[in-house]
Parts: sequence; structure tokens; C-alpha cells
Amino acid sequence: MKIDLHTHILPPDWPDLDTKYGYEGFVRVDHYKPCCARMMVGDRLFREITDNVWEPTRRIEEMDWTGVSMQVLSTVPVMFSYWAKPADALDLSRRLNDHIAEVVREHPTRFAGLGTIPMQDPDLAAGELQRCVRELALRGAQIGTHVDANPHFGRVDTLNLDNAALQPVWSAAEEVNAAIFVHPWDMLGSERMPKYWLPWLVGMPAETSLAICSMIFGGVFERFPSLRVAFAHGGGAFPFTIGRVDHAFRVRPDVVAAENSTSPRHYLAHDGVPARFYVDSHVHDADALRLLLKLFGAERIAFGSDYPFSLGETHPGKLIESIKLPEKQKAQLFSGTVREFLRL
Repeated sequence: MKIDLHTHILPPDWPDLDTKYGYEGFVRVDHYKPCCARMMVGDRLFREITDNVWEPTRRIEEMDWTGVSMQVLSTVPVMFSYWAKPADALDLSRRLNDHIAEVVREHPTRFAGLGTIPMQDPDLAAGELQRCVRELALRGAQIGTHVDANPHFGRVDTLNLDNAALQPVWSAAEEVNAAIFVHPWDMLGSERMPKYWLPWLVGMPAETSLAICSMIFGGVFERFPSLRVAFAHGGGAFPFTIGRVDHAFRVRPDVVAAENSTSPRHYLAHDGVPARFYVDSHVHDADALRLLLKLFGAERIAFGSDYPFSLGETHPGKLIESIKLPEKQKAQLFSGTVREFLRL
């Protein structure tokens, strides 16, 4: 089996949210011709999409063509809306989660689902995570790498994932045995990267590394030992900077180890034990995937393709298939790890 942890889906349509909530900034969908739509924020085009984003039968056709047995569905990260009023973000989250749950119910052998939760209000987020698992039978939630500041709506600080305010979310995840899939959004330094698609090429890997380092150095994994977390895009820049990160931990513990005295390398594979957290395989490069196998172990790497977008793997699964691996290890990457992560 091939189970793709990292895929995105949207409902075929939703209300004009700017009108519904009374202020601007939300995404709307414009079906301007058959099988094609535009995701718009105000008058700005965010992304062109086709029917494989919203049509399950179209997805299944493409899954069959590429040999993918099951997709794990999550929303498009621009829909997180952490900048919005908490009640409105909760309302939107519930709409998106109900849709994913419906798709999973209609095609239970082809899809599993992750919800989205309003992280700007951790108590609301915890409640919606519990609903996702207990009522909708989703496997957990996809969240962003940080929570936006928005002074207009009462949040003056950007929250990284080590912030104590987010502890209700981690507690709820442990309570209901929910998986947490961390996907970058609202990339660090975007104002300095107006050209060359640099937010997606430089900002996204940096965002993911920031999230991992925040959770390690902030002691989140120590305080919540049962928490299961996976990071998109192979952990971003983190695997390729672990030497620098670990060196800093040793030479400047007064700064780096101020809140957690456990070495960063302890969270990676060692002494026959796999890494403490998970990553997906979506790195576009065979040597990069080999490094992930060394750092994390196959038990912590899940097949992920970022379907159906242009930065995703063109033929999901080809990268894993391109590497000479024992069949048992290949099966672990394609399905074993995601089964364990999601408790399928």
C-alpha cells in the first residue's frame, strides 16, 4: 500500500467570507470555467486550481494512475486564517472539517482526514480538535508553524509553537490521541522575498526548522511525552542544519538550553531508537531522503507528496521508488509510518 500523508483538499465552494464575517482578508473561490477555479484574496489571485482540488472522484482517478492507495486529506494552509477573529476562524474550521469528514465517510478506503483548528484561541482550538476526533472520526489536525499576530483582533505577539499559551492544544491532542501535522505558512521574512517565488523556496524550509527548534528547545516534547507530531517537507531546513543547532546547544547552553537541557540530537534516531517526531518524504532529492533515513529512521518518515500542487511530487512515490532499499524498509516508508502516526 501507498498512503500519502501530505495532500490538500478544499470544498467545491463556500460563502463569500468577507461578507459573512464583515471584514476582508479571507479566501474566496471563483469557478471561472469548467474544472478550473481561482483562489482569490480580495482582488489578488492567490492560486489557480483545478478540479482535483475539490472533486474526490478526480483525485481517485489520479491516485489509481500513480498507484496511491489512500490519501490523508488536509486543508490548503492559506485557509488557516489565524489572523482572523477567533469565533470566525472556528466557524470556518468547522466548515472545512465537516467537508473533509464527509469525503472520508463517502470513500473510507481511499481517504483519511486531518482537521484544521483556530490556533489563535487555544481553548477553541482544543475543543475543535476534540470534535474532529470524537465526532468526525478525523485522525488529528494540520496546524501552521506559528500563530499570526493581529493587534486589531487582540493578538499582539506572534506565537511560536513553544509558547505556553498553546498548551491546551497539546493536552487535547494527548487526550484524544490525535496526530498533529505541522505545515508552514505565512513565511518568515516574506517582505524581503518579493521575487523568484522565494517565500516558497527559502521561507517554507526556514519556517519548518523554526517550528521544530521551538518545540525542542521549548521542551514541548518533554512536557507532552505522548504527543505525536509530523513536519511537512522533510522537516524543512532542520535536517541539514542539525550540526549547527547541536553545536550551539553545546557551546551556548546559557542561551540555547535555557528551557530544555536535552540535546537536539537526542530527538533524532540513535542507538536503534527512531526519532522522537516524524517528517514526510517530500524533499525532491534522493540524497536528501537518504539523509532523512539516517537522521530519523524509516519508522519516522512517511510518504508525502503535497498533492495536487505544482511544488508537489509530480508522480507521487517516485522519489522513494528511485532509491535502492530493502522491501521491508520501502513498505515502512510508503505505509507503515503513516499507519503508526495516524493510528490507522
